[in-house]
Amino acid sequence: MKRLVTDYLDESAEKFPEKIAFTDEKREITFKELKNEATSIATFLANKQIFKNPIVIYLDKSVEVIASFLGAAYSGNFYTPIDTAMPASRIEKIMETVNPALIITDQKHLEACKTFSSTIPVELYEKLIKIPADKKLIQKALDRTIDTDILYVLFTSGSTGTPKGVIINQKAVIDYAEWVTETFNITSETVFGQQAPFYFDNSILDIYQTLKNGASCHIIPQKFFMLPKNLFTFLAEKKVNTIFWVPSALCIMANLKAVDKFPVPTLEKILFCGEVMPNKQLNIWRKTYPNALYANLYGPTEITDVCAYYIVDREFSDDESLPIGYPCKNTDILVLDDENKLVLPENEGKKGELCVRGTCNSMGYYKNPEKTAAAFVQNPLNNSYHEIIYRTGDIVHYNSRGEIMYDCRKDFQIKHMGHRIELGEIETAVSAVEGVKQNCCLYDTEKSKIVLFYTGSIEAQEIVEAIKNSVPDYMIPNKKVHLEEMPMNMNGKIDRTELKKQL
Repeated sequence: MKRLVTDYLDESAEKFPEKIAFTDEKREITFKELKNEATSIATFLANKQIFKNPIVIYLDKSVEVIASFLGAAYSGNFYTPIDTAMPASRIEKIMETVNPALIITDQKHLEACKTFSSTIPVELYEKLIKIPADKKLIQKALDRTIDTDILYVLFTSGSTGTPKGVIINQKAVIDYAEWVTETFNITSETVFGQQAPFYFDNSILDIYQTLKNGASCHIIPQKFFMLPKNLFTFLAEKKVNTIFWVPSALCIMANLKAVDKFPVPTLEKILFCGEVMPNKQLNIWRKTYPNALYANLYGPTEITDVCAYYIVDREFSDDESLPIGYPCKNTDILVLDDENKLVLPENEGKKGELCVRGTCNSMGYYKNPEKTAAAFVQNPLNNSYHEIIYRTGDIVHYNSRGEIMYDCRKDFQIKHMGHRIELGEIETAVSAVEGVKQNCCLYDTEKSKIVLFYTGSIEAQEIVEAIKNSVPDYMIPNKKVHLEEMPMNMNGKIDRTELKKQL
């Protein structure tokens, strides 16, 4: 039976019409209001006979963005969010690739929008939501939509500097949403404190869990992540019980000693994804909220946010790595060695590339057949029929418990002094050192040097002394760079591209 993401809003709007669905700094919106605004937008698109086309959303992070996403979905189209803080050059590259049928913006951003939309129609959100919804017209569009149609295209960084548009269909998001609800017991009582930008795939969990379960989602103002007291006061006032943040956000709060200073009595589920979560900072959270559920979720944008997970079930020392655990339901993970042979859980410690097959997989990169063909390939273990797997480029191994352990990116594996080294192993060791807040290792290929960038109150030589028992001599960084602040990209992760400029 066909299921579309709009079914989630239909059901929640019927069951909880007056309940607050989403809030931002300026307004709150009920499920009924959200459906009304989304279907008004959909009616405009359907009347214009725009169908199965990209719709760009150019708005500040707000409830209006979510209504616009759903307006695109109700009309049988798909959406691409563009953050108003994105650099102009990146916006131009995305627009060139996606070439949308329409841009939805508001009066505040109309002038800025004109700088990159000379040939593309632009409509104001304020105008669109005043259009009376035409249920018959919308139903006609939905009848023509199937669950393998595109829901969104999110743009990730490309190695050549050109953003890649990851295509995700409705079925993949529904499959993911069903798994999250079941695994983490998300209900109408769940209250999310939402951190991820809407152009970042982590936001998919917050948005679609809220819609599916009639939960509540409070969009946290970005500035609060620089103001710990305001952030935790916000979480406490909104009675937030579930957060899904990037590890950097959790680490910053731990490093600022804010976690135990400003308690949030309702907090019971702490999920994280997007980069490695150091146990040193996680242990600070665990000490403050010992009864909370902690889960390490893993997955790139190309597999609909998450393909593996680990619910923290034991104690870890500060210098240990956290597992990424096991495949999600209805997802198969293949660990393939350099000869494309399967690495099994019983091959403890043997490294290979993590590859994924299942409904979760992206349909490829928008208008980029070359990159698609390189990452989405025929399963080398199957020579009987056409079966595509996604090669993540991440190197992993199984531990003695059969859990998957993340090692590093394939391109973070280096050859130094005759040794094959994973920079992530050095970063894990440095993360455990008292006085280090954040760190990142890069390799200067021209000078054949391992370079450590770090923030914190410790001297470089003290770090070297502290990690001598954790890593061999040939893995000790040759150059140490102390930073006042670690550069972060728009997704809240450490900006390695910016750091490379300092090599």
